Amino acid sequence: MASFSKRSVETLLDLVEIMLSCLQVFDRDDAKELAALEQARRELGAILPERKASSIVKFPAAEAQRATG
Repeated sequence: MASFSKRSVETLLDLVEIMLSCLQVFDRDDAKELAALEQARRELGAILPERKASSIVKFPAAEAQRATG
């Protein structure tokens, strides 16, 4: 298995969390992608146990804009 620096793992974890915050599930493929991203977040989080658990905060204005197209 490859060895990653702490910074690289933190960056990957940030990217996974950004993808999770943007993902909207509309079909089975989206649900599979959501499950894969959640698994990746768990695995990356296990590599950095000292990192505080983060929560995804949705921005209402962005959600409203996305809904209107």
